[in-house]
Amino acid sequence: MLLLLLIAFLSGLFTIFAPCIWPILPIVLSSSSGGGHRKPLGVTLGILISFSFLTLSLSYLVRIFNFDPDSLRLVAVLIIAFLGMVLIVPKLSAIVEGATSRLNNIFGGRINSGNGFWGGLFTGVSLGVVWAPCAGPILATIAALSATRAVNSQVILITIVYMIGTGIPLFLFATFGNNLLAKSRRLSPYTGIIQQIFGAIMIFTALLIWSGYDRIVQVKLLNLFPGYTDIIYKIEQSDQVQKELNRLSGRDGVTPPTPKSFLPDMGKSPEIKGITNWLNSSPQTISSLKGKVILVDFWTYSCINCIRTLPFVTGWYEKYKDQGFVVLGIHTPEFEFEKKTGNVEKAIKMFSINYPVAQDNSFTTWNSFNNVYWPAKYLIDRNGHLRMQHNGEGKYEETEKAIQSLLAEDGTPVTTEVLSMPESTPTVRFTPELYLGLNRLQALDSNERPKRGENIFTIPAIINENQFAYEGSWILTGEYGEADKESALNLNFYAGKVFLVITPQGKADLINVFLDGAPVDKTNQGKDVNNGKLILDEARLYEIVDLQGSPGRHTLRLQFNDKGIQVFAFTFGE
Repeated sequence: MLLLLLIAFLSGLFTIFAPCIWPILPIVLSSSSGGGHRKPLGVTLGILISFSFLTLSLSYLVRIFNFDPDSLRLVAVLIIAFLGMVLIVPKLSAIVEGATSRLNNIFGGRINSGNGFWGGLFTGVSLGVVWAPCAGPILATIAALSATRAVNSQVILITIVYMIGTGIPLFLFATFGNNLLAKSRRLSPYTGIIQQIFGAIMIFTALLIWSGYDRIVQVKLLNLFPGYTDIIYKIEQSDQVQKELNRLSGRDGVTPPTPKSFLPDMGKSPEIKGITNWLNSSPQTISSLKGKVILVDFWTYSCINCIRTLPFVTGWYEKYKDQGFVVLGIHTPEFEFEKKTGNVEKAIKMFSINYPVAQDNSFTTWNSFNNVYWPAKYLIDRNGHLRMQHNGEGKYEETEKAIQSLLAEDGTPVTTEVLSMPESTPTVRFTPELYLGLNRLQALDSNERPKRGENIFTIPAIINENQFAYEGSWILTGEYGEADKESALNLNFYAGKVFLVITPQGKADLINVFLDGAPVDKTNQGKDVNNGKLILDEARLYEIVDLQGSPGRHTLRLQFNDKGIQVFAFTFGE
C-alpha cells in the first residue's frame, strides 16, 4: 500500500507537466492574479476538493438524483465565463463586490476578510468540475471503482494523496499569478488592463471547454509533448504497482486485463462521405467498420511527402490487418489530373497498396475532418472515436505504438516490435516546395510580369536562391505552366533530390536535363532520367536529380523538346 501511495503522490506531482492540465492553467493564473495572498490557496483547494469529490461520488449522486452529469460541466463553464466578465466590466465587478460585502455583513465578516480566499475557492471548485486529467492506471482504477460504487477507505486515501501531489505545483503556479501584479511595480500602473486581459483569457478558455475543443487541444499537446505520458505510464504500469492495483480492485490472483490505451479520447470521429469512387474495396464508412481500429490516411499520389510515408502505411496494414486493423486511404487531389481514376489506380499498383482507397475529389471527407495537410493521419478506435492525429511525415514509431495500444484494448495479443525500415523524412532544411501555376506562384524570378495565358520570358542573368525562372514561350494557368517547344525551366535549389509533377502532352515526350550547365549523368541523375533525358509516360511525380546523399546548392535547367508539357510543382528531398 505504501508503494501505491508513493506512486500516486509522484503521479500527482508531475501532473503539472502533463498537457491535459495546461488548458486550465490560464484560468488558474488569471483567477489568482488579484484578491489577496490567500486566494491561490483557495483556487488550489477548490480544484482539489471538487475534483476529488466528484471522482469518488458522482456515480452515487447520479443514481440518487438521476441527473445528467454534463449539466455540472455546463454550470462550471458559465461560472468561469461570468468571473471573466467580472474582470473585464468594471460595473459588473462593482455589483459583485457590493453583493459580497452585504453577505460579509450578514455573516459577521467571515465571508470576505479581504484576502480573496472564498472567491478563489469558488473559482477552483468550478475548475475542478471541468478538469479531466490524464488518466493513468492509478486514476483509472479509482474512476472504475467509483463508477461501480466500490469506494472504500483505501481508495479515498489514494485519491487524497494523488491530489496532494497535484496541489503542490498547482499552488506554486497560482501563487506566481497572485504575485505577478501584487509585487511588480512596473505592472502596477497597468493593473486594470492586465486584469481585463486575464478576464478575456478566462472567457476564451470557457468557450473552448463548452465547445469541447479543449479536448482536441489536449490531444495536439500530447502529440507535441509525449514525454510525460511515456514516463508516468512506465512507472504506473510496473509489475509491483499493477499488483497493488489488482489487490485494491479485488483481483488478486487474476491475470490483469490489458491496460487501456494511453491515447486520449477526442470524441466521435467524423464520417467518410462524398466519395467519388472506391478502389480496392466496396464503399466503407467509420460506422460500418465498428469493432476495427482504423487509420484514415489523407494522401495524393504526386505528393512526395505522401509517397515517403506510404512504405510505413502499407507495412502497418499488412502487419496488423488480421488483428482487426484497417487503413482507409483518402485520396484527395492537389491537382486536377489527380482526380482521374486511372491515374490513381496506376499509383495504387505502383506503391503496392492493398487497402481500400477512396477518391475524395470534392474534398467532402477532407472538410469533414477539417483537414489541411498532405499527408495527414487520423487513428480511430474500435468504438469509432478519434484517438490520435498526426500531420506530415515522421513519428512512425509513435504511430505504430498507438496502433498497437488500440488493438490491445480488447485483449488482442499484439507484438510490441515496430517496423524496421529506413526513414526518408528530410533532416536538412531544403528548398521549400515551389508551385509553378499562378494560384500559388511565389518563387518566380523573372524579368517579365507573368499573366494568365501566353507569356514570353527571358531568363535573368542570375537566378536567386530557391527560385525558378521560365524561359521562352509559356502558357500559364492557375495550376500549371505549359511549355512550348524549345522553352526552358530553370531552378536554383538546395537539396539532394529534385522532383517535379508533370503531365505530358503525349507518350514519349522528351525533356533534356542539365545540372550546373552540363547534362546530368549516372552520378547525379534521378531514377526517371536516362542519359540526360527525361522521357515522360503519364501524369505523375518524376525524380529528376539524385545527388546520392550529398545535398548542395545547384542550378537545374530543363529544356523542353515537345509542346504542351505541363509542369505543376517542384519538391525536394535528401
